[in-house]
Amino acid sequence: MLYAFPWGKEGTDLADASGPREWQAEVLQSIGGRLRQGYQPGEVLMPVLQAISSGHGIGKSALVSMLVAWALCTCPDTKVVVTANTEPQLRTKTFPEISKWFRMLICSHWFRVHGMSIHSTQAGHEKTWRADASTWSDTNLEAFAGLHNKGRRILLVFDEASGIIDRVWEVSEGALTDEGTEIIWCAFGNPTQPGGRFFECFNRQRHRWNGKQIDSRTVDGTNKRLFEEWAEAYGEDSDFMRVRVRGMFPRAGSAQFIGAEPIERASKREVAAILTDALVMGVDVARFGGDQSVIFFRKGRDARLIPPIKLRGVDTMQLAARVAQEAERYRADGVFIDGGGVGAGVVDRCRQLRVPGVVEIQFGAKADRANYDTDAARYANKRAEMWGAMREWLTIGGIPNDLELVADLGGPLYFFNPRNEICLERKEDMKKRGLASPDVGDALALTFAYPVLPSRAAGGPGAAPRVQADYNPFG
Repeated sequence: MLYAFPWGKEGTDLADASGPREWQAEVLQSIGGRLRQGYQPGEVLMPVLQAISSGHGIGKSALVSMLVAWALCTCPDTKVVVTANTEPQLRTKTFPEISKWFRMLICSHWFRVHGMSIHSTQAGHEKTWRADASTWSDTNLEAFAGLHNKGRRILLVFDEASGIIDRVWEVSEGALTDEGTEIIWCAFGNPTQPGGRFFECFNRQRHRWNGKQIDSRTVDGTNKRLFEEWAEAYGEDSDFMRVRVRGMFPRAGSAQFIGAEPIERASKREVAAILTDALVMGVDVARFGGDQSVIFFRKGRDARLIPPIKLRGVDTMQLAARVAQEAERYRADGVFIDGGGVGAGVVDRCRQLRVPGVVEIQFGAKADRANYDTDAARYANKRAEMWGAMREWLTIGGIPNDLELVADLGGPLYFFNPRNEICLERKEDMKKRGLASPDVGDALALTFAYPVLPSRAAGGPGAAPRVQADYNPFG
């Protein structure tokens, strides 16, 4: 980078700069070091995964531009794909910045710069030695599915990565499988969402990704006085400061119904149910081919006493038989079954089998739990009400450290209808955002459909039958 650009040269955009900023140099050296390690004797060339979470104004776009320039200039027939959270971001901000840096490049004459692409001027290499700005949609992911360049180099850049849906990340994983190929995947952005694949780069996937969180106040050339005003106005530990300045993920998304912090605490909290607490079962019934039916158990504050049961590819009769079996096995005090759509068949069959305590729940029905608190939230339907009760319970309850459950609980967004009632995001809308249907979360929420009174014969593994007698009325 020091050689390739006109640092300190009058009349250029770099007249006042002597080189990359300190954090940029650290990232560049780290990427180079990890690539060189793959060429050592006995080593394997592994993909280099780099994630940068930061506040505003640190020079992310400049580093993206440097990386694209380095990738194309130092390896013939390199393929570069750059994408962003939205098409306007990619078209008006990210790629114009890359184009500006390419025009200052010492070997700019090697390439031809267009509005959304850069390619080699060498004859016969226009399609094999290039960088492209690729937009995405949840129905058009071909640009990422076909990203292969065996024996050469691939650079994949995600800008404003928090806003890129999980499906794009998943399809892009296919580019990491080429053997003997230099593969660099960089994700940059403000950490706006406490969930999704960018969040996982610093959490569940941090063993794979080299994550770096950068506070804008530690970077030369940023407006420190403005940041001080923000800290005074919003609070140093506010989500605004965490995302926009400190490069930290927020405690809750701007419209996220359940924040990451209570979910994490509930997954780690030690709890013990009272012996007489009712054992409640929630049954979420799959409606679509990719969904799963889930049976969840909760006994008071403890939702990990009995592991949830997840079933795929079962019909309503098979699911009803399994519900009856588990209800008898654990002596459940209440069985709340999602009765929408095909779920009605499960409810009818369970009643036919005389499963005790079966209650049909319609997610779209009216919220009808008694609530005597004058400041209590108002819910638009039964599903929102159950999730609201579950959200309150998460402050005292314990849940299993189940990745699907954790993702489901933090997935739904919420909004207010004209009657100022809380509406929860529908499963269909979550799928459009690239999220999975929250089947496990809905199953746990169903255990909060209605209160179930404590029982002296409360369920649990090894529970005694409800009635024991030697009398035979047919004897």
